[in-house]
Amino acid sequence: MRRSSSSSKKKPAQSKTVDSVTTSTTDLFRSASSKSSTKEMDRIDHLFSQYANKSSNLIDPEGIEELCSNLEVSHTDIRILMLAWKMKAEKQGYFTQEEWKRGLKALRADTINKLKKALPELEKEVRRQSNFADFYAYAFRYCLTEEKQKSIDIETICQLLDIVMGSTFRAQVDYFVEYLKIQNDYKVINMDQWMGFYRFCNEISFPDMADYNPELAWPLVLDNFVEWIREKQA
Repeated sequence: MRRSSSSSKKKPAQSKTVDSVTTSTTDLFRSASSKSSTKEMDRIDHLFSQYANKSSNLIDPEGIEELCSNLEVSHTDIRILMLAWKMKAEKQGYFTQEEWKRGLKALRADTINKLKKALPELEKEVRRQSNFADFYAYAFRYCLTEEKQKSIDIETICQLLDIVMGSTFRAQVDYFVEYLKIQNDYKVINMDQWMGFYRFCNEISFPDMADYNPELAWPLVLDNFVEWIREKQA
């Protein structure tokens, strides 16, 4: 019995040693990970300072233009809008330091080369069905230039539609843009109408539109649009 008692006393000591080694290893890993993360954020901050306006501490339109040049993309490239979405940028043409850090940390991009390589993956992420509706709605909000603004002028809407939806729903966008440019009933488009067109593209067969039912609470602009197309096709 004494041997058993003696043996049982040794086990906790061994267990404590193992626990001590495990804890020490975990602490070292956490410390290394923390240092790596800190260095990454320092590089992201340094990158921000290269494009930021020194007086406002914001990346302004001029800084974004320089950024686009270094990324070798046009400022009208949809991936720049996707980058703004990833940052959750609130004001069109401007990135705050917090927005910049949020976006680049999520993309694991602390250099221009890494950011350039991250853009194709970002585009794949945005184009997933689970994300695209959110991005589409964000694109509209991002183009509201004033605090209480609720709608966007037709010319801007046509450009935005081409950038955001043109590659996916080319025919629908071309027809809708043509209609918006010749009609006289609407000078602006609101969020409800904007999201209605997204629903139209995803739910209505085109170009026959046999499944379009004006009784299903579509925005009036789309009722008029469908009627215009049908007259055009007659």
